[in-house]
This record gives sequence, structure tokens and C-alpha cells, in this order.
Amino acid sequence: MPDDPTAVLLKEAGHKLTPQRMLIVSACRKAPGHLSAADILAEVRRQFAYVDGSTVYRTLTVLKDLRLVSETDIGEGETVYEWIREEPHHHLICKRCGSIEQLEHRYFEDLGSQITSSTGFRPDIDHFAVFGTCNECQ
Repeated sequence: MPDDPTAVLLKEAGHKLTPQRMLIVSACRKAPGHLSAADILAEVRRQFAYVDGSTVYRTLTVLKDLRLVSETDIGEGETVYEWIREEPHHHLICKRCGSIEQLEHRYFEDLGSQITSSTGFRPDIDHFAVFGTCNECQ
């Protein structure tokens, strides 16, 4: 655990490397896609039954602040979290059928710099959910 880059980052940011926190990190990192806080709590409780929901939320806030996870509303009425991989990606979500398709980051690469140059505001362009109507439903 001490050699894990995430553990090093957490420790350098002043956070304790508790077993619960590291189980939450592991659950997020290993997930193939989006997870709700309840999904993460259920996964962590399989290995450590005495984890509180507030511990999950606090850890997710830390991970989000360190830009290790993204937080998104993908239209299901619940915020979901996803481990940020090497290459950022975004999602196209059909409002009719609910299908979700990944969208490459290249569509957003210039957006952040354009916003910054025109407004002075520096946006986080890590993870977008774009809602519309898919090809099948049109």
C-alpha cells in the first residue's frame, strides 16, 4: 500500500490511509464504470462490515477534490462516481431509451482553454454527460 501512487497522493495531501479509505479507493478503481455511493458502500461492506455511509461520502469528496474520481449525474436521479483513467471521456445519454455511449475527450479539448481565454474562468473539463436523442430513437 505505501508504494501505491494513490496512497502516496492521499498521504501527501494530509489524509490518513485507513483500511476503510483504501477499500473505498479500491472499489472505485476496480469498477468497470459508474458506481453510486450506495454501490461503493455495499462493495466495501463485503470486506469490512463496519463501514459507515458517511465515511464513503467523505472519502469520495476527498477523491473528487484530488481529481481521482469524477462525480456525474447521468440522469438516473442519483450521483455516480467513476475512477478517472488515463484518458478522460464523456457520455452521450439518450433521454428516450436511456442508452449511454462513451464520447472521446477530443471533442472537449479546446473548450476549457476557450472559456479561460474569453472569461478568465478555469473550468474542470474532466467528465461530461451530454443528454439528447440517440440515432435509434430519432
